[in-house]
Amino acid sequence: MNADVRQGLIELLRTQGTAALATLHKGEPAISMVPVALDDVGLLIHVSQLAPHTRDLREHPRASLLLMGAQGELPQARPRVSITGEAAFIDKDTTAYEVARARYLARFPRSEMTFGLADFSLVRIAPHSARYVAGFAQAHAIAGLALAALLRAASA
Repeated sequence: MNADVRQGLIELLRTQGTAALATLHKGEPAISMVPVALDDVGLLIHVSQLAPHTRDLREHPRASLLLMGAQGELPQARPRVSITGEAAFIDKDTTAYEVARARYLARFPRSEMTFGLADFSLVRIAPHSARYVAGFAQAHAIAGLALAALLRAASA
């Protein structure tokens, strides 16, 4: 992946605040929409216990997120990144929760009131791998240290 492609992925992660979340729901694939914020080690979502995807993540923590850039003339050329990872609910009585909460609210300040509702949980999706499509016929697989470095750069 060259520097321009890498920068394109970083910008996509920084600018796209909504993702499609894929979970396993009663043995079947399911997709929902979630606001997403970045931190140094993953992607943060703030979810209600009333949502099926929250129960899905508790039962099967493996999940995928899809973030997409603006559409051009060809739908196949639309930049996008699919990230597969492991969901972990962050304990509200920890410093990690306060740090993640601050990061989430920096991206979505109007979400402040949902943090006062008892049924909401903050979840970090720790990525294992990603597939970035920078445009038509420009796909890149990313994992391990390279993916960790990209997330750190995007969350800075």
